[in-house]
Amino acid sequence: MKIYHNQLTKTLAQGFIPVWLVFGDEPWQKDNSLSTIKAAAQQQGFSELIRFNTESGFDWQQLMDEYQSMSLFASQRIIEVEFSTTKVGDAGNKALVALAERLSEDIQHKHYANDVIFIFHGDKLDGPSANKKWFKLFSQIGCYLPLYDVELKSMSHWINQQCQTLNLNLAPELTQLLIELFEGNLLALAQELQKLSLLFNQSLITLEQAEQLVIKQAKFNPFQVVDSLLLGDCGKCIAMLDQLQQEGIAPAKIIWALHKEISQLYNMLNQLEQGESINQLYKQYRIWDKRKPLYQHALTHIKLPDVKQAMIRIADIDLLSKTSSEFNVFILLADLCITLYHGDKTQALSLKYG
Repeated sequence: MKIYHNQLTKTLAQGFIPVWLVFGDEPWQKDNSLSTIKAAAQQQGFSELIRFNTESGFDWQQLMDEYQSMSLFASQRIIEVEFSTTKVGDAGNKALVALAERLSEDIQHKHYANDVIFIFHGDKLDGPSANKKWFKLFSQIGCYLPLYDVELKSMSHWINQQCQTLNLNLAPELTQLLIELFEGNLLALAQELQKLSLLFNQSLITLEQAEQLVIKQAKFNPFQVVDSLLLGDCGKCIAMLDQLQQEGIAPAKIIWALHKEISQLYNMLNQLEQGESINQLYKQYRIWDKRKPLYQHALTHIKLPDVKQAMIRIADIDLLSKTSSEFNVFILLADLCITLYHGDKTQALSLKYG
């Protein structure tokens, strides 16, 4: 079974689930999911928690041994397994398949006493890992909870849900400010809401009251810069680049992501000029339905000459970032974003600004 974070409470209320698979990179949802699952289990009498971490040298046989052993402290146990990497190797694959098959057999023949809950969690699963036999077996007898970033359009709803839980009363304009400041960083936003709850209780919190307390903690990654660039929001790209610079991210990570995307746009625009349909391109480049509107905008608003100029500029930026410390690479990357949509305005400018 597969569910999403907003279905977790309802799913827990439906009855006992022996295995939970919680994988993803969004920290607030991960912390919230794990604590919610454990709290529900503890209410059912699961008072003992055994933790494992699959770091280098981990003995995978310990999981089977723990499952088969009798607890000295409690009749009901939670066995939590944190994956240091989702690539578990041959030994891990074999041990996990054996454990999953044993659990499946015990449940099928009603030998399973509902006295053990397994919680497996780690970073986002890639396609090959999600297709492993052990993962499919556990998914059949348990629940897979993938964790994704909350999209900008859903942030207001998410804040409203948290406000209901915390009995917070926010002015509408304050909600919009929080969305702007904390986009991409739910963990910090959740902490900020808890702080406001402690300070104001159930009183209406106005923008003026809160803005002196709220600290800008938006957290972005290079792929969010790419998405904003595809949508043509150069202002937002520049704001993200400024934030990434303050966080100390290596420029090479951003350069790599932008180079990859601009090269693909160049190929796609060339193929469109040669008569390929946009749907054929979506299939060829494996563009998910969710991302098609981004490419629809980019491919209809970006001109081929501007992409060619952007490709030259990002090559120059890459070289400058490796050979000189005289230039602010993030300013050059901001120039690149503008070039992709307004190449006629930046063509005359030198990347070296002097």
